[in-house]
Order: sequence, then C-alpha cells, then structure tokens
Amino acid sequence: MVALGASLMLGCLPSCGPVDPKPSEPAGGPDQALVQGTDAPGDPAAVALVARRTRCGGEAPVLLCSGALIAPDVVLTAAHCLAVFGEAGPYEVFLGPTLLPEPGPGGRFVRVTRAVAHPEFVPATHTWDAALLRLAVPVTDVPPFRLPQAGDVPVAPGDPVRAVGYGDTKDAARPSGQRRQGLLQVTGVTGSAFQAGPAPAMTCVGDSGGPVLGGPAGNEVLLGLTVSGDVACRTEAVQVRVDALEDFVRPFLEEAPPPAPAETLPLDVLCEEACASDANCPSGLQCVSAGDAPARCLLPALQAGTYGAACTEDAACGEQGVCARLEVEGDDACRCFTPCEATVDPPTPDMDRPDAKCGCGSGPGGLGATLAVLLGLFWRQSHRRIPGGRFRA
Repeated sequence: MVALGASLMLGCLPSCGPVDPKPSEPAGGPDQALVQGTDAPGDPAAVALVARRTRCGGEAPVLLCSGALIAPDVVLTAAHCLAVFGEAGPYEVFLGPTLLPEPGPGGRFVRVTRAVAHPEFVPATHTWDAALLRLAVPVTDVPPFRLPQAGDVPVAPGDPVRAVGYGDTKDAARPSGQRRQGLLQVTGVTGSAFQAGPAPAMTCVGDSGGPVLGGPAGNEVLLGLTVSGDVACRTEAVQVRVDALEDFVRPFLEEAPPPAPAETLPLDVLCEEACASDANCPSGLQCVSAGDAPARCLLPALQAGTYGAACTEDAACGEQGVCARLEVEGDDACRCFTPCEATVDPPTPDMDRPDAKCGCGSGPGGLGATLAVLLGLFWRQSHRRIPGGRFRA
C-alpha cells in the first residue's frame, strides 16, 4: 500500500502494473519501514482495480491499481492504470479489505462497463492522470468518498493527508493486495497536483489511483489521487488534485444511464450469429471483430464460443470446454464455454491433419496460453523503470 506501511498503492508512479507477489526487502534493511501503514477496515469506498477474471477456478486476481468510489456506480482512478488494456479493456473493481493472495470474506467484484481517461492526460509527466470507471451494478451499501465542494479549504503545504490503497509494503511478510492506510504531509501544491512526503507513510507500487484524504475524521474529503512517486517509495508521492478535475468528473456523474438493450443474442447461437455492437451481446460479453471476419460476442481473453450449463470447474464442461466466468457474480455467472470450430489465424503446422482442431476449437490449453501472455505483459511492464517515477506501464 502506500508507503503506508502496508500497501497503499500509490506506486506505479508512472504506471501501475501488477505488483510483484514477492516484494523485495527495502534497501535500508528490515528495521527501516519504508511504507509504514496500518490496515484500513473503515475505508470501504477505497477499491482495487483488477484485470477481469475469465476462469471460475484457480485464477488469482491481477491487481492493477487502486481507486476511489465517488458515486454508487462510478470509480475515480489514475489514467495510467488503463495503459495495458486501454479504455476498452476488461476490468473489474474489488471491494473489501483483502484481495490477495485470494479474496477474503465479505469481498466482492463489480464489472466495469466503461472506462474514460482524462482527455488531457500526459503519460510522461502524469499531468491530469485521472480516469473514470462506470460500474455495471451500483454499489448501494457503501458511502462514496465526499468530493471537494466550494466551502472546503484547498489543500496547502504542511497539511496532513491520509492515503489508502492495496499496493506494495516493501515487506515480504506483508504482501500487497491488502487495503491499508498511512499518513503523509503535503510539501508542495500546483494548480492541478500536490506533492507529499512521509509522515511516516509513503505510497508505493499498486497504490496508483488510490484516494488521498484530508480534513477532520468523519468529514474527510477526497483531496487527491496517487499517481506517482520516487522509485524507492521513500521520499515523494505525487497526487492529482480532485478539485481540479470538476470539469472532467461532473459531466460523467450527470450522464443519463444508457438505454437497456432491446434484444440480445442467445448464448447458444454465438458461433453462428454476428453482432453489430455490445448491445447485441448477452451481459458480460463484448462485440469484437478480427480482420474481415464477422464480429462475435466474446468474453475477454477467450475466443468465440457458446455458453451452456452452470458449472464450478472445468471437469464439468467436457474435453473441449472450460468453466468460464460469463458474469462477475451470481448463480449463473460461471457457464461451460465451448469454443467454435473455426480456421486458425495465422495457420499453424500440421493443421491439414483430419484430427486437428482449429482456431476457436482449441481447448483449455489455449486459454491458459492467452492468460500467460497477458500476465507476461504485466510482468514486463512492472519492471520497466523511468526517471522520477516508480514503474512504467
């Protein structure tokens, strides 16, 4: 988490790729707590941004960043958190104190239906490093963070602030993926951002997009979002000012909900019927086209296929099927996925054999390979350093 002792997720300054599951020991040794923080059970509106899960068993969540719930169906996070998958990528948010190594009791996931980065975001400098996420289902039992209002005192040098996140703690005994908090002190303020130093906490990898709060207990206001910091998570954290984001945030909050889809394609005809837009697809699927082929309703990270009976494990879905997470939660969320029989693109050796399975006909191993590639992208990104920041996405 943030340098808060625990894992405030600021990190990822320049960008926030998944955090190393085995963080290295702080350069100063085990007696120097670089990110001194504590658990944050009282901050349910602080959420984790994760890559959308595809399998219904044995798939650990991939932590991308932290975020702040600012309306029942809206989360504010850092724009660089979308760098790997882009605005149209597959995302979920997690609400709960423990995401890793596996989601703890009381935790839940909510699918993201739309992601929008600030139009003036500059990745190299983290200027206007903010993004908004629309949730598929409103979160009605968690009070959102309070946004700055006209009567609130602006953040100023010397102010104490409290950061919350799920990031790296720089302590192998306290892994990332736990919601934690820590105190910092503002050291400088500009029109769109502010800097803070340890007091004694410091944000770190995985805390990007997490809330930075100020004001009296019981009436705290969301002052900023963690977006950057020094590579060692020792001395400096950079936050985007939320009060400077009003022109970006307000229109999104006031958007009318999209009209309900008229009629969607049945789950059992998705190999035969093309789609024109996401509205044609059953809930949780996206309309995707590849080259000149007809667009199909797909689950992110899976090829085209159909969905059948509810399941809990791959063994229930036959030789070619897998138990896929069609929707985030619910009795029918996990369905047996059967890939379409299609040609391979690009062709692979020996595909002219009569017993060869093609394209979407590949079995569970193909899915595993796809996920491995995605995780590989995250891993490579998490180890790419850039001057003045932590990690680059």
